[in-house]
Amino acid sequence: MLGCDDIQIGLPGRRVGKVRVSYALADGRRLFVTTDRLSAFDRVVAVVPYKGQVLNQLAAWWFHQTRGIVSNHVVSVPDPNATIGVEARPLPVEVVVRGVITGTTSTSLWRQYDAGARTIYGHTFPDGLRKNTRLPEAIITPTTKGEAGAHDEPLTCVEVVERGLVGSETWTQVQTAALALFTFGQRIAGQAGLILADTKYEFGIAPDGSLLLIDEMHTPDSSRYWEASSYEDRVGRGLEPESLDKEPIRLALDALGYRGSGAPPVLSSEVIAATATRYIAAFERITGMRFVPGTYPVEERLLAALNREGLLGSQPRRVQE
Repeated sequence: MLGCDDIQIGLPGRRVGKVRVSYALADGRRLFVTTDRLSAFDRVVAVVPYKGQVLNQLAAWWFHQTRGIVSNHVVSVPDPNATIGVEARPLPVEVVVRGVITGTTSTSLWRQYDAGARTIYGHTFPDGLRKNTRLPEAIITPTTKGEAGAHDEPLTCVEVVERGLVGSETWTQVQTAALALFTFGQRIAGQAGLILADTKYEFGIAPDGSLLLIDEMHTPDSSRYWEASSYEDRVGRGLEPESLDKEPIRLALDALGYRGSGAPPVLSSEVIAATATRYIAAFERITGMRFVPGTYPVEERLLAALNREGLLGSQPRRVQE
């Protein structure tokens, strides 16, 4: 099966995340390349064909649409899997905005609520809530950023400032921007017949000290998208909503008893293919554009694009394993 699980090119400053690989460029910029790796329960669990391209191009579309709400790090998009961005200093907090009570991970609202918690992330919830139902209003539920192999830990908005993770003034800006972005995202998703149930944002500080939205936004990796047409009926019958995100993989892993401890089980080709189809459908529905698959291997195509942009200088090469 096609897929890109790593990127090896001859540029300095290589950093590897769960899904992205980045390299240093001149003038305070970085090259961010999105692979086809898929993470769930804070672990890389699969490689899904064309997923990296969907994430990169959909995030670029959203960044462009929301540039009037908050500035972002994007400089250019030279390749379907790659973005050149400002090198910002990431804030050490993941900003999760939730419009429903749902989830299967240890940091999800529903898993904690179902275990008996009623005060979660500093928010108090009444008894009697049902999974996958809407909250009265969107809420922010921040978490720490777990190092490689570590799990994210829940925080309250007060703890973010008290622990010195983010300054008070900056955190106020972050919360205002996150809620505005989520409201905008819900509206656009609604026009596509989808529900943006929750999402994750990451912010950073630019060299000039300004706040930037970084990483990705409103992708099927960082968000839950549900079909609006069947939502009420399915939730009313106690069924999971139809999704256009990685929830099928989360549910498949959960059904196999995996929640992030130890090596993940091998997922079936059917689950992988269904996930790829969902990601592509999400891109096309949200943007209104046809998805045009890029070629594999990604490195060859990417090197050609970077050469055209004059970004490789004397270093254009693919690193051989």
